[in-house]
Formats: sequence, C-alpha cells, structure tokens
Amino acid sequence: MATSGLQHVAAMYAGVVAPPLIVGAAVGLTATELTFLTGACLFTAGLATFLQTLGIWRIGARLPFVNGVTFAGVAPMIAVVNSTDDKSDALPVIFGAVIVAGVLGFFAAPFFSKAVRFFPPVVTGTVITLIGISLMPVAFGWAQGPNPVADDYGSMTNLGLAGATLVIVLLLRRFTRGFVKQIAVLLGLVVGTLVAIPFGATDFGPVADAAVVGFPTPFHFGAPQFQLAAILSMCVVMVVSMTESTADMLALGEIVERPADERTIAAGLRADTLGSALSPLFNGFMCSAFAQNIGLVAMTRIRSRYVVATGGGFLVLMGLCPMAASLIAVVPRPVLGGAGVVLFGSVAASGIQTLVKAGLEKDNNVLIVAVSLAVGIIPITAPEFYHAFPETAKIILDSGISTGCVAAVALNLVFNHLGGGRAADDEVTAPMDPQPASVH
Repeated sequence: MATSGLQHVAAMYAGVVAPPLIVGAAVGLTATELTFLTGACLFTAGLATFLQTLGIWRIGARLPFVNGVTFAGVAPMIAVVNSTDDKSDALPVIFGAVIVAGVLGFFAAPFFSKAVRFFPPVVTGTVITLIGISLMPVAFGWAQGPNPVADDYGSMTNLGLAGATLVIVLLLRRFTRGFVKQIAVLLGLVVGTLVAIPFGATDFGPVADAAVVGFPTPFHFGAPQFQLAAILSMCVVMVVSMTESTADMLALGEIVERPADERTIAAGLRADTLGSALSPLFNGFMCSAFAQNIGLVAMTRIRSRYVVATGGGFLVLMGLCPMAASLIAVVPRPVLGGAGVVLFGSVAASGIQTLVKAGLEKDNNVLIVAVSLAVGIIPITAPEFYHAFPETAKIILDSGISTGCVAAVALNLVFNHLGGGRAADDEVTAPMDPQPASVH
C-alpha cells in the first residue's frame, strides 16, 4: 500500500508543485516564501485527496481519485497578479476568489451533475487543450532563466540545460517501463539539477535554511480579499474544474467497474469544491482531479481507494516538512522549463485526445472548436489585444482558458442545443469545404 501510494504521489508531484512555482514567481516571492507556498499546496492536495477517497457524509466519490492544484487556475491567477498594483495583495485576492468559487461550487454540485450534457467532449477537449497551450509560454520563460533582466537570460547554457532535461525525460519515457517510466518527469528534474551543478545554476540555500518540521500557518500571506472581477474569473475556472472532474469520474468509474452515477458525481464535486474552499485557509489554491493518476490506476490495476488515500497521507507529510518542499526550489529554472515542455504539452495532448472523441466530423463541432480555440489563444498571440478594456474586465479577458471556455459553452448551446442551427448530423470532410444547400 505504501509503495503504490508513493507511486501515485510521484505521478502527480510535478503537477502539484508547478502552479505555486508559476504564481509565486509572478508575485515575486523569495525562495523561502516559494518553499512555503509549495508545501502549502502539497498539504492541501493531501487533505482534498482524503475528502475524495475516504469521504464524509455525501462528500467524496469514494473512488481512487487523487486531488491537487488544478492547472486551469494558473492563467487567471497570473492575470490577477498582473492587474494588481501592489503584488503583496495578489495572493490574498486570489485566495478570496477561490474561497467564494469553492463555496458556490459546493452548493451547485448537485445541479451541475444534472447539467453534464452541456459540457460534452467538444467543450471539455477545447478547454483542456487551451490549458496546455496557455501554459507553454511559462515553460519557455523558465527555460531562459529566472531573471529576465539578467545577462545570462536566454543564454546557451540555460537553453542547453532545458534541452538536456527534455531529452532525459524523453529517453526515460521511451526506454523504461513501469514505475520508472511513470516518474520520468521527476527523475528528469533530479538528473537535470545534477547536470546544472557544474554550471553554477543550482542553489542549495533553500534546503539549508528550511526547517525539518513546519505547519502552513493559516492566511500566512494575509487575510483574503474579495474583488468581483477575480471572483468571476475563478468561478469560470471552477466550472472548468468541475467539468474535468466529472469527465474523470466517469472514466475512472468504468476502469474500476463501478460506473459513476449522478449521486457519485455530485458527491465527488462536493469534495472538489469543499477542498478548494478550504485550501486558501492553509495558503493553497483551487483543487481538482488529476487525470494522470487515472491512467496509473488503469495501468497497475490497483483499484483500492485506500491506496490513493495513503498517497494523500504522504502529500500531507510532505506539506508538514518544509525541507522536503524546499527540494523543488533547488531545481534551476531552466531545468524546470525543459520538464515543463513535456508536462504542459501533455495537458494539451490530453485535450486533443478528448477532441478526437468529440465527433469532429460534425460541421457544428468543427466551428465550436475553431472559434473557441481562436478566442482562447488571443491573450497568448496578441497580449495587448484587450488593452483598451477596463482593468477589472482584463482579469477575465486576459485568461485564454476563461474566455475559451465561455465561448465553447455558448457555441455548443447555439449549435447543438438551440433551434435554428445547422442540423447536428451535417458532416464535413474538411473544415473549409463548402456545404451543399438543403433541398426541400
């Protein structure tokens, strides 16, 4: 049980620590503060996993389900940081928005479980793809170095370390099997860090300064602040997160031969949202299901929820040991960048896999995906596109995930649910092919 639980932790560890690293760097946290934020996210991921696997009352799907910080919230949180004049207020604003979104999501869970038909694969696939695409610039920034104004930013050394880490991860994924293959990203970070030592790119100071035992002090970064624009943005992320979790529960239910019914989905969503609402109390972010662990369940055929709960226990222990959490702060930014290419690219690839199942031979679905992706990548390809809009509106508009999700849901309603659209069974062999006129 212990080794299988550790394997689940290894499969999702990089995914849990990436969001606090991204947001913490954007806020400008010191290495010590970054270690604290990372440990807090590990701790809250463990608590959320307990809620999901063990459950209390009608909370928790009671499936082998790992929960952790969702990638979907990263881009909107970065938008909040960029729109906040005093960066010390950014995290309290984010925490306040996550609390409100979590509470609203908790009460909406039973109704959301009935509205799943409005979030088919064409919507969820588009959103997941946008999550990966939106995070790729972060990986490219990491690969160039930690400081954009430094002389070595984008140097051959930094890019070389990023490239070496990427190659190591790819080789491990190609030529290893089982447990080693599953933790290829984690091993890539370790080997890349060792390779970086001779180049003077590795700093072991955060480990030396970290305590062996610690506790994520409630509201360490300040009391939560509640701003409407940030709340609306995180509510959109909550909808995305609940959609992903619903899809994951349906998939996991089939794998463990216990199909997830409406009651199970509602209970699972309550665990997700309650975990998210409680997470900011301990300085964590919004929590959601981790799809990569579903693949691990399918591969190992170990279906016990208590194994995953054991993994949650390890996450809590890591969160209570600042020295363990500080290890990720040792990893040079270019090494993280190389691993990030695989990590974030895998998220986009997962979305593409979902889109393949969405029925893109349907003309309606082609239009939904085409326009939603176009809207979603505006903040990436044209960062100044919304420069004339109010700052509060830009918190939402500058998040391609939020705008892409809204566009996908709206277009799906117009084309696939409301009358007056093209027939659902219209097919195309290529998106730009003209369609024959209907003959009456």
